[in-house]
Amino acid sequence: MTVLGLTGGLDAAHANDYALRFDNVHDAAAVLVRDGRVLAAMEEERLNRIKHTNKAPHAAIRFCLTQAGLGPEEIDAVAFYATEPYVKRVLELLHLADFAPRELLTPRAYVQRMWRTALGAELDAAKIHFVDHHWAHAVSAYAMSGFDAALVASLDGQGEGVAVAIYDGRGRELKPLKKFLETDSLGFFYRDVIRFLGYEMFDEYKVMGMAPYGDPARLRTLFKTFYELLPDGNYRLHLDRLSALFHVTKPRRKGEAFTEAHQHIAAALQEAVEELGLHLLTHWQRATGHRNLCLVGGVAHNCSMNGRVLYAGVFERMFVQPAAHDAGCALGAALAVQRAKAPASTVEPLTHVYWGGDVGTDAEIERELKGWGRLVAVERCDAIVARAADLLAGGKAIGWVQGRSEFGPRALGNRSILADPRPAENKDIINRMVKKREAYRPFAPSVLAEKVDDYFVTTAAQKTFPSMSVILDVRPECRALLGAITHVDGTARVQTVARATNPRYWELIRAFGERTGVPMLLNTSFNNHAEPIVETAGDAIGCFLTTDLHALVVGDWLVTKREPAPDAWLALRVALPVTVALAAERRWTSATEQAWVHEARFTYHQGKTARLSPALYRLLGMADGRATLGELGDRAGVTREAVVALVPELRELWGNRCVVLAP
Repeated sequence: MTVLGLTGGLDAAHANDYALRFDNVHDAAAVLVRDGRVLAAMEEERLNRIKHTNKAPHAAIRFCLTQAGLGPEEIDAVAFYATEPYVKRVLELLHLADFAPRELLTPRAYVQRMWRTALGAELDAAKIHFVDHHWAHAVSAYAMSGFDAALVASLDGQGEGVAVAIYDGRGRELKPLKKFLETDSLGFFYRDVIRFLGYEMFDEYKVMGMAPYGDPARLRTLFKTFYELLPDGNYRLHLDRLSALFHVTKPRRKGEAFTEAHQHIAAALQEAVEELGLHLLTHWQRATGHRNLCLVGGVAHNCSMNGRVLYAGVFERMFVQPAAHDAGCALGAALAVQRAKAPASTVEPLTHVYWGGDVGTDAEIERELKGWGRLVAVERCDAIVARAADLLAGGKAIGWVQGRSEFGPRALGNRSILADPRPAENKDIINRMVKKREAYRPFAPSVLAEKVDDYFVTTAAQKTFPSMSVILDVRPECRALLGAITHVDGTARVQTVARATNPRYWELIRAFGERTGVPMLLNTSFNNHAEPIVETAGDAIGCFLTTDLHALVVGDWLVTKREPAPDAWLALRVALPVTVALAAERRWTSATEQAWVHEARFTYHQGKTARLSPALYRLLGMADGRATLGELGDRAGVTREAVVALVPELRELWGNRCVVLAP
């Protein structure tokens, strides 16, 4: 049986017809499953380049079918990650809020429209199935854990009004045990508190990294007024009391410096969520007797909480679904429908998540890279692993792109930025020159699976951590050595790399270990501050040329930067992303004066805006993706010198992904 699971919203990437917020829909994805085996999986953000996109998964649908070599008619079922009554209510509310004379879609018509837009084909309504949000989460974790019996906890912001769902998994069956409504959402608790730190939804991981800099004891008494621990694993949140934080500090605005008070808030918040999570899970472990735990849902990406649960010893083994956020519901929905329609079918336990797009054949990679020849030098290396290991051991930070991309939010060695994990300054260098982000943010290590106990504190029953989902203690005697990946509290978010799972990445880490004595690399996602993780070789070149990375490795090809002549940039084709619109308007700049303002605006929810000079605004208004920058200047009657003078502004826009440049 072949099932395609879907998550996501209503609009195409270029459209903005429905006022969907990220709070309502995010992390669109498609996952194709055949007889319990994942054939392809793709988050829409990797293709439409909108972080946490709330758009429809049109490109992801096309990718999955193309990857598997299937036509639309060969799909037996399509599974959507919410119940039909819930989708009906959402569509009705959107229709009420929209004064345009648009047809009110039924849930099945909505999925059919998504299918038609993506594939140009019709979908039989009988093939459409709707799966409860938390059920999809839970199935994705339990079915792929390899555990015969486990406690399954779906911890989310909310899904269909439910924030937490607990299940008893035994013999391939799941039994619901307990649900908590969104009024007691751990995800909303975290989100609402971090607004005092100048952060918003999807920034939770940043605060998790800040927490070790603060002292939770300073605000522990106050935070305990925000929640109650009740008998039988129950709890109650008092989110209406969070305004008390106004008495602790003035809320930080974006761009302002962090204070000690902000750090203490982060620490107290993290401690509170860990206490709540452990309270909940400990009770249900005792009630069920399970020694295995499956965690899923957006809150399951809180690696510090996961580490605390691991070290508490309540469970022997823990499985955190690598795509625990809503994108993973596409996987769970597909598996749930398969289990319902083909009960005798089995699911392959998860060993990796390299289910995305392949970087291409050797010839395809060469063609893509050499198109950029005026800006980069390209060399094919038969011993690329050795060359990359030499660069890393020599202190270089490199982009590393190999094979099929990872499904989920973690770069696990196929779309990664890599560096030496030892010098503490590497953390600051990469935060500054690549990520352009806060200096306190930590980086994760990738270590050979067979060497994990040499550097990190594991447990007797669990030695593998393949998806960077758990914070472990760095052994005290190794902390000074591993300065770049050891956080201020002596921990690290560890990825263990097995030879059988990713042989090339394993070989690279081993080669680096042979040169340095440390079989480990600093590994962070290959992207800059303005984009999702790179997917294609073209994405990788764009990120490489808009950061200060020293080198790029794509397949067997080594790429380094040239010092380009000024007119090299004039030979690049210029286009606007489908998510960007140009705007020029006359605004009041004071009570007595007006001026023209030119901007590039992202058209999706919470999209940013960039100011443009009038000259560049004029050129971009003519950009069609075919004409080069030099040709646009000629059309506008602008001198070559004047166009060259616009290159720094254009490159800044490219770095912020407001424009697309291509050879």
